[in-house]
Amino acid sequence: MAKLYFYYSSMNAGKSTSLLQSSHNYRERGMSTLLLCPELDDRHGQGRITSRLGIEEEAVMFDQHEDLLQLVTRHLDSQAIHCVMIDEAQFLKKEQVYQLGRVCDEINIPVLAYGLRTDFQGESFEGSQYLLSWADSLKELKAICHCGSKATMVLRIDADGRVVTRGKQVEIGGNDQYVSVCRKHFHQRYFSNNTAPH
Repeated sequence: MAKLYFYYSSMNAGKSTSLLQSSHNYRERGMSTLLLCPELDDRHGQGRITSRLGIEEEAVMFDQHEDLLQLVTRHLDSQAIHCVMIDEAQFLKKEQVYQLGRVCDEINIPVLAYGLRTDFQGESFEGSQYLLSWADSLKELKAICHCGSKATMVLRIDADGRVVTRGKQVEIGGNDQYVSVCRKHFHQRYFSNNTAPH
């Protein structure tokens, strides 16, 4: 039986790199992968999964109303799919996580989802919450805080390096807007608004 995997971390742990490497490994063995990415993450252009290392692949975009079981089924009409891989899986809706489970259970295709566990306020994203609850396998990818400890949290920072504590949950950005830190430094900086480390 195929499984639903959730690879989670803070930012800059290599989630997209790991996804692209996994896809390469499948293709190297003559198998096909279906790469998916949410349309709201347009940092590197529409329909692309891009790693900080500079590698990238085209991906099929989906919005928050898309039925992912139907999307996968449509693609199966024209190609074999041996694995479905999703970047920025924190942006999934609850129903979409359920649909990915059905891809595993009803079509017998494994699904690898990669995403953040928590937002800049330490709260769960909807997609991550249900992936943590329903995935068959949970794998943590590790990032490092500036102090050398494991980074499990993400701070949002403004143009002056000050910590942002209010705002909408989803604001697309990279290293210019987010810093991965350990829980200790998350709490210290979140409640004191210190300047970002360099």
